[in-house]
Amino acid sequence: MKMIARFVGTALITAGAVPLMQTIAFAQQTDRYDFGPHMMGWGGGWFGMIFGPIFMILVLAVVIAVAVLIVRWIGGPWQSSHGTHQPMRTPLDILKERYARGEIDKEEYEERRRVIGD
Repeated sequence: MKMIARFVGTALITAGAVPLMQTIAFAQQTDRYDFGPHMMGWGGGWFGMIFGPIFMILVLAVVIAVAVLIVRWIGGPWQSSHGTHQPMRTPLDILKERYARGEIDKEEYEERRRVIGD
């Protein structure tokens, strides 16, 4: 049991020490003030900087879209923007309109009104 604990402890120490040693070795290889053509050796130039605003706009668009969807979901169904609500027309109302426009004569109007049951 002690042997397993020692092995695990040694493995953990080695796992933490290797990246630290690699960082120290890299720092010793590079000159402290050697920036080269681009700051800190980053070769992206101005082209790489376009992604920041693009991602910012995309994130903002997603946030606005989610907010609109939440408000629409909470608000329920859309209402008419004019505020006018026409009640359902009954068959008798349609018959009266057709008679008033002259589409049907008086006899046909009376017969259909009796059929409707008014």
